[in-house]
Amino acid sequence: MQNNKEAYAMKRRDFLTHAGAGAAAGIAATAVARPARAAVEWRMVTSWPRNFPGPGTSAQRLADRITAMSNGELGVRLYAAGELVPAFEVFDAVSQGSAELGHSASFFWRGKAQAAVFFTTVPFGLNATETSAWIHAGGGQALWDELYGGFGLRGFMAGNSGMQMGGWFRREIRGLDDLKGLKYRMPGLGGEVLRRLGAVAVSLPPGEILPALQSGAIDGAEFLGPWSDLAFGFYKVAPYYYWPGFHEPNGTSECLVNRKAFDALPAHLKAVVEGACTAENDIAMSEAEWNNSVALETLVARHGVKLRRFPTEVLRALKGASREVLADFAKGDDLTRRIHESYSSALRRFDAWSRLSHHAFLDARLKG
Repeated sequence: MQNNKEAYAMKRRDFLTHAGAGAAAGIAATAVARPARAAVEWRMVTSWPRNFPGPGTSAQRLADRITAMSNGELGVRLYAAGELVPAFEVFDAVSQGSAELGHSASFFWRGKAQAAVFFTTVPFGLNATETSAWIHAGGGQALWDELYGGFGLRGFMAGNSGMQMGGWFRREIRGLDDLKGLKYRMPGLGGEVLRRLGAVAVSLPPGEILPALQSGAIDGAEFLGPWSDLAFGFYKVAPYYYWPGFHEPNGTSECLVNRKAFDALPAHLKAVVEGACTAENDIAMSEAEWNNSVALETLVARHGVKLRRFPTEVLRALKGASREVLADFAKGDDLTRRIHESYSSALRRFDAWSRLSHHAFLDARLKG
């Protein structure tokens, strides 16, 4: 365990050094021997600070893997949030061809394509394993291709931060009244759920969360899980750490690909891009699960973080509001309705199976 903690501390120091300076160059997650000039040079823009534990290192690893797997035929250079485009302009940059690749999360693009949220996460929705099953075996990828096709894009699963925590609060949440007027950083559908219960949901890029907490611009925030949250130091400002992460039972990162650039690739390089995304999705999920468990122990034992479970009445209200939010998608355009129905059908199917498999097993394991 000590070796894991020491290794984590080194990663955290490296992130803070580079993220604080906004450096244009960082340490790659995987060392790659890059040729003097690749046959095809692509740029990848991201929504993450450079070298940020979790999605930041995942994006760099993906860029390096594509370069390595293609034997240098397709070289990818990464630009972190703000180095080429701002965090929330990744979608437009790749759509317009200013960059060929992007690494982000689809729920940031709800204003452009309402149903994009389904390809990151949904409150009380599919977990990481179930989401992968829906995408790869349940028709989700075809719907994703159709949704992004109008923007000249392809989207692939390319990383996962796993089950999220409910987030950080300056004060305890004892009941529904404590949500009234609460300024809380939560993007996606989770933010809409909070709004319906009287909170003020705020969407901020990852690099702006801690300054907003420190200044009092927001009263609390969620981002990912213990590993990434520890690196940002949210515990220094907001000591209460709530669970479960009702809003994000899954944390899919997406690789956005400019369709015109992708279609111009020979078949073997298209396979490299798709294969690298699939590999990164699996590796990132495993990495997140391991490091979240280590970081949670550090947060509690070393920093005195106070873990709290959302009160039952709050969770019930959140679930009720989530159903209302999801029902709105059934009233959307034809594609939005079809994505909603496909996702909802998968959720019903997995609920029936999970009662007999994952849930039953974990219940038996934890209760001994």
